[in-house]
Amino acid sequence: MQDTEVITILIVDDHAIVREGIRAFLDVQEDCSVVGEAESGAAALQMATELVPDVILMDLMMPGMDGVEAIRRLKQVSPHSQMIVLTSFHDDAHIFPALRAGALSYVLKDIPPDELVEVVRKAVRGESVLHPRVAARVVEELRGNRQATPNPFIELSERELEVLRLIASGRINAEIATQLSISEKTVKGHLSNILSKLHLMDRTQAAIFAWQQGLVNRD
Repeated sequence: MQDTEVITILIVDDHAIVREGIRAFLDVQEDCSVVGEAESGAAALQMATELVPDVILMDLMMPGMDGVEAIRRLKQVSPHSQMIVLTSFHDDAHIFPALRAGALSYVLKDIPPDELVEVVRKAVRGESVLHPRVAARVVEELRGNRQATPNPFIELSERELEVLRLIASGRINAEIATQLSISEKTVKGHLSNILSKLHLMDRTQAAIFAWQQGLVNRD
């Protein structure tokens, strides 16, 4: 992208005050233009399809479709758009699924405004920026400096994580197959992979592991 070109940006966050604050700062930059704001993943999909922004600033915790699923779908409808996660969370349950889904950068909401602008400018050049805590976790995983307990967000695919969560919620294979629109044979295959990757003996151990790792929300 030429320096004289304007970077088009879509802001996705369910809090209007957050969107307005980000927009107010970005719009005064000569090379930035906020072309849209979305309060949900579904709204972001519609806007991205129409606007095809250069950069999408994405919150992860939103009602309905979460940020990770939104990133995955946005990369399908607008592959040109670079995804920047802008969130308050820096745990494995958010970092690795978001990066796997297609996020280029991952920064926290306490980032200074001028630094956020630089993250946006780097994104259009394909340059990734990770918050130091996030970068440290990624490096640890790449180096293999893991704890004895396997990291499900690294070891398992998104589909396997879905199956594991449903197992932990007490669903039987037939119910899981129906909910995910797959066959029972496929469910059994996913379960076998889950047990193998996590070094577990049976679905009961898998369910306990999922609860211990916080894969299932406690209502």
